[in-house]
Amino acid sequence: MVARGWTLASAESCTGGLVGHLLTEIAGSSDYYVGGLISYSDALKQAELGVPGATLARHGAVSAQACVAMAEGARQRYHATLAVAVTGIAGPGGGSARKPVGLTYVAVADESGDDVRRHQWAGDRHANKLASAQACLELLLERLGEPA
Repeated sequence: MVARGWTLASAESCTGGLVGHLLTEIAGSSDYYVGGLISYSDALKQAELGVPGATLARHGAVSAQACVAMAEGARQRYHATLAVAVTGIAGPGGGSARKPVGLTYVAVADESGDDVRRHQWAGDRHANKLASAQACLELLLERLGEPA
């Protein structure tokens, strides 16, 4: 990131700041990581990240569409080259037949577009959060063309 002169922002929901924590565990991360937002509520997703209310109403906060909008919103609002986002249902409650506990979406966005991935974890809340954060960072590394 530093060699390319790129910056990074994050938008998190179900991980509660874990992605930002992991990023800042790396010495020198302040050279590229501008920060992020924990947007746990739909209202904050709309107000701070610009996620359209229609997207949330039609697809829900745990959806590919919402996750991409979160990543795009973080990238644009925080003036970053790239942004990552994660949204999901960590558990143990909150799931449904259509959107079970462990369902998670991760996204990355830059000026060339976005990519989103769907995951279904089977762990407890802690394990699901860790797996979601790891998937988010792996997608970022993939976008950068680096091995995970």
